[in-house]
Amino acid sequence: MLATIAWISIIIGIISAIWILIDIIRHPQMMAIMNIVWPVNGLFFGPFAIWFYYKWGVLKSKNRDLEDHRGQGATVFMSTSHCSSGCVLGDAFGVPLVAITGLTIAGSVLFAHYLVEFILAYLFGIAFQYFAIYPMQKSKNKMKAIKQAIKADSLSLIAFEVGMFGFMALVHYVLFAQPPKPTTATYWFMMQIAMILGFLTSYPANWWLVKKGIKEAM
Repeated sequence: MLATIAWISIIIGIISAIWILIDIIRHPQMMAIMNIVWPVNGLFFGPFAIWFYYKWGVLKSKNRDLEDHRGQGATVFMSTSHCSSGCVLGDAFGVPLVAITGLTIAGSVLFAHYLVEFILAYLFGIAFQYFAIYPMQKSKNKMKAIKQAIKADSLSLIAFEVGMFGFMALVHYVLFAQPPKPTTATYWFMMQIAMILGFLTSYPANWWLVKKGIKEAM
């Protein structure tokens, strides 16, 4: 039963991502990096990502003449989505990398996942933040943009991984007698849940960063 639910959830996530991508191809976002962010969010938020996209994302389309009526909650949501998508890609690339190499740390595959996925998520996160900051700079100073990206994304990324890694620990040590393998649908269903929890733990950090002006509201 769980495997069936997992497959359904994964397929819904893929369809949601494709649905958003098709609309974005027709109506690209003003901020280019968001053309990647919204479909990636569809992979784990599913239909909710579609709803949020049509509620807030389309307001930032290049060729739609729509009034931007978003409040602070919406802009923080988009900032969190931006942060989360970088983390999600890092985690998605990190899982097969650990599986293929058979890497362990202190005899633990989970610790290897933590290290590899955190590093990749951090690199993707900083890159995503850089491509949000640099185009808005008047000076077009790449080094300055990188420093601002690190400052803006570090806390929110750590907050995301706290939620995600915490659930991964539950999956590994509590919820299953034998943790699911990355080759199974159940594993990626658990990852979808972990990504949603990571989004939730990252939201307060993004709210504080935007409020303090450390991070630009999307």
